[in-house]
Order: sequence, then C-alpha cells, then structure tokens
Amino acid sequence: MKKIALLMMALALYSCNDKEVLLPQVDKTIVADVEDHSPVYFFFKTEGKDTLAEVNRKNTISSTNWIFNIDKRLPLRLVVPEVIKLQAKKEGSMHKSETSENYFSYSDSVHKKLAFMLFTPVKYQMSAPKAGENCLYFTKDDSIRYNTTVVSKNDLQTFLDHLTVDKESKLYIAFDKKMSYGNYIKVKAFLNDMKLHTLGLSWAGVEYIY
Repeated sequence: MKKIALLMMALALYSCNDKEVLLPQVDKTIVADVEDHSPVYFFFKTEGKDTLAEVNRKNTISSTNWIFNIDKRLPLRLVVPEVIKLQAKKEGSMHKSETSENYFSYSDSVHKKLAFMLFTPVKYQMSAPKAGENCLYFTKDDSIRYNTTVVSKNDLQTFLDHLTVDKESKLYIAFDKKMSYGNYIKVKAFLNDMKLHTLGLSWAGVEYIY
C-alpha cells in the first residue's frame, strides 16, 4: 500500500465514504509516515442527547499497520473500550504480523500535514489506578496531579527529575474518562517529551481511564 496522501490537513479533516473525522491538532510531528497500513475510523455521531462513536474497520488487514482516525470530539469513555476491542481482535488474528503496529493519526498544525503516534505497547484499563501505584492524573480541565500533589504543566519535567523512589518502581498514567480524545492526543504529545531520569523509575506502559 502507498503512503497516506497528505491532503486537506489544513482543515484537519479525514474523509471516508462521505463521512468526516475531525482530527486532533498538535503543533509537531512525532511519526511522519506509515507504510503498509489499514484504516480504522471512529465517527462522531449523535442520537438525541446521546453522543456515540461509530466505528468502521471493514477495510483492515491484520498483517498491516493499523491507523486509527478518531474524531477529536469523542470522549475517552467511548473511544478507549473500542480501541481495546480492536487491539485484542488484531492480536488474536492468525494473520497478524509480528512487525505490524497501531497508530493514532492527527494533524500537525504547524506543517499542515498528517502525522502519527505509535500506541501499540499501551495497555488500557477502564478503571481507576490501584492503591499504592505512583500515577500521573490528567483531568478534563487540564490539571495534573502526581498522586495527591498538584503539578503545573510547565513544571512537570522538573518535578519528575526530583522524584525519588525506594526501589524499582513504575509510573502509571490516568486520564479522566470525560476528557475529549482531542485533548488526550495533545497530552500524549506533551508526555512524549517527558523523560524519567530517576534511578529505578520507569514508565509502566499502562494507561487508566477512570
């Protein structure tokens, strides 16, 4: 398969069969190109006062990289359960390639092009973090907590640099289930630049949606 054509990204719209996905916008590119891919679409839909996620994966091939094109207006409470199902479906396929990956798509608002974010290693949990786990909490109103301590976005890297742990520890991440998918991608892009320098502390690779 050819690389995804970088069309209409100035409007951050991705079209499929006359339907449109309003993509998140981030001011940088993390992954520029993905070859040999299949698309998955999450459309924003309303029925009365209810918001729904309409998922279309009919063109997916298990041996390829999957690109998740998800409408930024959808809340995580609707998006993540479907992502979990699709992760499991692909992983359980007898045709899955060991080298295939899963990516979120978004629009690079600076360079006006489509960009991607790898999420294959992420394990999602639709629950609150377990007691005793070190965790960064991100709320729908953009506040950040480390366990019970409030941390500003500008100070997060400095805060992480000064963390101390008594033994080998994992750092978990938790997101408010009411957060929009668009804000989630912005937070993920922000966290992509965060580094853990504390000896014995590493990212857990688990994300809680609570």
